[in-house]
Amino acid sequence: VKGTTMALVYAALKFFFHSYLKLKIMDDIKRPKKGKKLPVVMTKEEVKAIINAAPKKRDKLILKLLYSSGLRVSEVVNLKTRDLDLSEKTAIVRGGKGNKDRLIILSESWVDEIKKYFSRRQYQSEYVFSKRNGMPLSVDTIQRIVRNSRKRAGIKKNITPHSFRHSFATHLLEAGENIRKIQELLGHSNLSTT
Repeated sequence: VKGTTMALVYAALKFFFHSYLKLKIMDDIKRPKKGKKLPVVMTKEEVKAIINAAPKKRDKLILKLLYSSGLRVSEVVNLKTRDLDLSEKTAIVRGGKGNKDRLIILSESWVDEIKKYFSRRQYQSEYVFSKRNGMPLSVDTIQRIVRNSRKRAGIKKNITPHSFRHSFATHLLEAGENIRKIQELLGHSNLSTT
């Protein structure tokens, strides 16, 4: 049984005993540790191949943003056009993990491409990426975009939207960027998470 499953069972039992039976017996039982797996990191070539394999311009822009900014998938789906400052090549991520706002840097090429995308988009939406009805895309939609693009690129690694975030951080570190700066860009409050 996986550590995550054991931790969930433990939490459920603790809640049941404490809340319903008013027994503190779970306090004597040690909480199981979740196993830590190393994150999946792509090479720069794999990142390019996956982006190039995306069939639609919108999908390519999503993948490029995931990689070039290190955003979480939930932050991408909630990103609003009013939070973009294209002239400064920055954006504000509002209410990220831990309900914290942070400033991110947008790549120059992404800014150029998103301007063209907005000028051609035939519907209005407050979201950077949305459905035709103006509502935001779901996390599932972006996960599917990543999965389908990975398959089209012929890459066997288990790539998820979060793999772009891991790759963003790893490639910055390999390029000699300061770990504290990477921590700030990722929005981590704890350096050990980075």
